[in-house]
Amino acid sequence: MQYITGESSTSGNSSKFITLTGDQQAVASVYPCKVSRYYAGLISTEGDAIWRQCVPDIRELEDDMQVADPLAEELLSPVPGLIHRYPDRVVLLVSNRCPVYCRFCMRKRHVGGEGDVPLDPDALEKILAYIRSTPVIRDVILSGGDPLMLDDASLQVILSRLRDIRHVKIIRIGTRIPVTLPERVTPELCSMLSRFHPLYINTHFNHPAEITEASVRACGLLANSGIPLGNQSVLLRGVNDDVTIMRDLMTGLLDIRVKPYYIHQMDLIKGTAHFRTPVSRGLEIIRALRGHVSGMAVPHYVIDLPEGKGKVALLPEPVEREGDMLILRTYQGEQVAYRDITDLPE
Repeated sequence: MQYITGESSTSGNSSKFITLTGDQQAVASVYPCKVSRYYAGLISTEGDAIWRQCVPDIRELEDDMQVADPLAEELLSPVPGLIHRYPDRVVLLVSNRCPVYCRFCMRKRHVGGEGDVPLDPDALEKILAYIRSTPVIRDVILSGGDPLMLDDASLQVILSRLRDIRHVKIIRIGTRIPVTLPERVTPELCSMLSRFHPLYINTHFNHPAEITEASVRACGLLANSGIPLGNQSVLLRGVNDDVTIMRDLMTGLLDIRVKPYYIHQMDLIKGTAHFRTPVSRGLEIIRALRGHVSGMAVPHYVIDLPEGKGKVALLPEPVEREGDMLILRTYQGEQVAYRDITDLPE
C-alpha cells in the first residue's frame, strides 16, 4: 500500500511516493489508511506532527484496553445514522468518507470501512421523520466522516430538508476539510451554504503546521460567507501536548477568524491509546493560556464521558472556600480572596 505526497504549498517539494512498511500495512488492513495529496504534502519529516496523525502505527493493533464505541453512540442511535445524546440536539452522520483517515478518529470503528458511501435516501427519510416527530430538537450537527465530502447538490438537499422542519433552528457542520482538503472549499460551496443561516462550522486544526496559505484561504471563504467558525482540537501525545505548540495554534486560529472552542481529552477509543496524555497535561496547557493570550483564544478543555454521559469541562484550579470567602488564583499564581453571597435577600 502506498500513499502519495504531492507538491506542498508550504514546502514546494516535488511529488514522491512513500511505501508503508509491513507493520503499517497490517494496521491499514484493520484500520484503513487514506491521506489526501495536500495533507501528505505537509509532512516535513518522518514522525513529525502531521505524520503521526495520518500514518498507521503498529501500536493501534496493540491497544486491547479500550473499546470501539466508548461514547455509546450506537446505543444512543434511535435510527441508523442519527445520534441523540442531549435533549435538544442530534448528530446526523451523513457520510463515512474523509480526505484523511486520522489515526485518532473517534469513529475509528467504521470510518473508511464497509459502507464508505454517502447516507442512502431511505436512511435519510427515517432520520428526517424522527427529527420531525421530536420537536424538542432545535440543533442538528452534520458529521460523519466528513459532511463536506458530499457534492454541493447532495449537501444542499440535506440542508434544505432540515430547514423545512420548523423546530430546527440551528445547523452545524463538523468538518476537517479546511485542514485536509482545503481546495474543496469553493466560492460555489460557500454561496450555497450561506443560504441556510443560522449555520455554523466547527473545523479541526490540531497543530500550527496545518495553518497554511491554502487552509487560511478556505477559512476566509467560509467566514466571508457569514459562517461563524469554531475549532475543536484533540490533545494528542507527540503532536500537540506542548504549551508553546498549543499557544501558537490557538492564537494562530484566532488570527484567521476561527474561534478556539474545545480541546478534547482523547476519548477511550480502541486503537488510539498511544495518543493519550494525562489530564494534568491538558490542565497545564489551559493554565498557560489563561491570562497570557486573549480570552478569545482560550478554549474549553473537556472530557467526553464514557457511556454517552456527555462532556464535562475542566478548569486548572478548584474553587477553595473558607466560610463566605472564595480563595481564587490569578493567572500569575497569586491567591485572592473574594467574598461570596451565602444567603440571597428575600
